Amino acid sequence: MAKTVLIVDDDPTQRRLLQAVLEKQGHHAPSAEDGEAGLAAVKRGGIDVVMLDMVMPGMDGIETLEAIKAREPDLPVIVLTAHGGIETVVKAMRAGACDFFVKPASPERIAVSIRNALKVKDLSGEVSRLKKTKSGQLGFSDMIAAAPAMRQVVRLGERAAKSNIPILIQGESGVGKELVARSIAAASDRAGRPFVAVNCGAIPENLVESTLFGHEKGAFTGAVAKHLGKFQEADGGTLFLDEIGELPLDMQVKLLRALQEGEVDPVGGKKPVKVDVRIVSATNRDLADQVKTGAFREDLFYRLNVFPIEVPSLKERREDIPALVRHFIARFNAQEGKAVMDATSETMDLLAGTDWKGNVRQLENAVFRAVVLCDGDYLTPEDFPQISGLNPTLRDDAPAPAKLDAVPAAEPAGYGAGAAGREEVGEDDDFPVDILDDGGHLRSLESIERDLIAFAIETYSGRMAEVARRLGVGRSTLYRKVREYDLDVDGFREAG
Repeated sequence: MAKTVLIVDDDPTQRRLLQAVLEKQGHHAPSAEDGEAGLAAVKRGGIDVVMLDMVMPGMDGIETLEAIKAREPDLPVIVLTAHGGIETVVKAMRAGACDFFVKPASPERIAVSIRNALKVKDLSGEVSRLKKTKSGQLGFSDMIAAAPAMRQVVRLGERAAKSNIPILIQGESGVGKELVARSIAAASDRAGRPFVAVNCGAIPENLVESTLFGHEKGAFTGAVAKHLGKFQEADGGTLFLDEIGELPLDMQVKLLRALQEGEVDPVGGKKPVKVDVRIVSATNRDLADQVKTGAFREDLFYRLNVFPIEVPSLKERREDIPALVRHFIARFNAQEGKAVMDATSETMDLLAGTDWKGNVRQLENAVFRAVVLCDGDYLTPEDFPQISGLNPTLRDDAPAPAKLDAVPAAEPAGYGAGAAGREEVGEDDDFPVDILDDGGHLRSLESIERDLIAFAIETYSGRMAEVARRLGVGRSTLYRKVREYDLDVDGFREAG
């Protein structure tokens, strides 16, 4: 749930101060005493942000920054300096730093800097993903596939990519069959060449032949120009035939000929056209059953089903759900301009325990909705109402006007001088949160705030969205206060 922020500073006092601030904000804060140790920690992985001192013995800040950027270009680095010289700042920014501040910095300044750094990281990741998708370089290394069932898919895909063998990808709707097909294309010797995807079930029956094989100008009514067709568009590259089981029988015959002869007959054409296409097909149906019922040609089935790959459903790879959730959070942060840091552990448990009938696609859409709904730093069960059964409480953009007649302006409740504050409202009233100590003096604001938050959590059974709304604070602020005061939330959720 928490982000890992690496502190690289040769001053042990500064390291301890920064660690205390970051841990109070809910982050993991490992530290390194010099540039070499910091670079070694980055190489081990698992770092989300680096906070790097500029002046260190041995490998200084600029050298360390350049080495980090050479290894992890997208890893955000915030530089720290005891001197705010413009030359130092410019040099660090040119070397790839995303932000800087002069020591000592306030906790609020540090929190804003880390939030902005994570936002930049999300944007960089989304830009990189889009570039790879467009150039056909989105491969197996970009897939989230730590679960054993998915590791087998990756192994089979990498093996199949080395040859020109026809591949049939099978799996339920929404499991990511097209992503597997794109990864195979990226790992093959046709990488960088056209990757053309066709959903056979989405093409009107009377346009299937023209869409796949092309047509000449004037071949039929409405054919006002020559159309190459998907086979010719994919010439030299990969043609992905999704939902191949939806293809009409008469088109199955023509597809079989195109696969066998390596040529297509455009509608209205006078001679066949040679094409060099690698075929990857996919289906969510049982083609063997369709063959038995006569809905799919047996000869075409054997032609396509040379190297089958079965993509597991999401419930068969639950180990990947946390990584998928974080991947989608980063993507939608970038797309929607949000700054959600993660999902709470309670939320992750909820999502991992859900049977996703729509598989990865359904999870993706659920996270998209949750990111849009979320007002705080972390996704909570309330942000997934269709799964948790909890309705989110959305805060208005503008604060609600105060009710002037709720409390007399001249005598605010509970703010009398000394013990008289109790007497004015009646000695028998029950105060759930005392504002005075045993000696009749005002308690500290911090202690009153702690008791008030604890009382609100108990009153609203741990429903943090409702607690935040009633207290008039944001959920991110509320969760930070809960961590600061070490308050119990889960116990009240169970009781409620």
